[in-house]
Amino acid sequence: MDAELFPRERALIAPGAVHVPDWLAPADQRELLDACREWARPPAGLRTVRTPGGGAMTARQVCLGWHWYPYAYSRTVVDGDGAPVKPFPAWLGELGRRALTDALGPEAAGTEEYDIALINFYTGDARMGMHRDADETSHAPVVSLSLGDTCVFRFGNTATRTRPHTDVELRSGDLFVFGGESRLAYHGVPRVHPGTGPAALGLEGRLNVTLRVSGFPDGG
Repeated sequence: MDAELFPRERALIAPGAVHVPDWLAPADQRELLDACREWARPPAGLRTVRTPGGGAMTARQVCLGWHWYPYAYSRTVVDGDGAPVKPFPAWLGELGRRALTDALGPEAAGTEEYDIALINFYTGDARMGMHRDADETSHAPVVSLSLGDTCVFRFGNTATRTRPHTDVELRSGDLFVFGGESRLAYHGVPRVHPGTGPAALGLEGRLNVTLRVSGFPDGG
């Protein structure tokens, strides 16, 4: 993207919710994208998520560590090919803890280790409705990393899917972390801007890598 008159600054969006622009350097973005491409391959690869009512999410998803399906977790892809979920790599957990520390400070890191990754792939017409990340037993902060096309990320409140909310532009390499008072805030993606990702990255669409702490005992 062309140089801007005013560089984007980190911003406190709500108590415990911080946007850090350009947190991932271009080389780190390419490395994470390469990993996502491998994780997306079957078995236990990229899939269309269907809700209990039969609807289909327009963003497709692959999981690491624990497999999420509406609205629970499993060690196998129970709503797909039935394969064991791919393991959560230690380096990704280290990246998550570094992101958390940079966004909210070392006191926010705690002792819990990240053990879930939900990776969503958005084409230009994909959306994500307002929802809460409430299926984990831990309330450790959520770490979100963006790759590819720019999106509008709508960050709301903990009481309702409606206003008040704040729309944040998330670009490739941006970090968004939310915990504390905002950990259970509703959020979603009402719009993706096709063709806005860095050409050098070689990605058509948007990838969102969301890291969470399950709080589950070993073995489920």
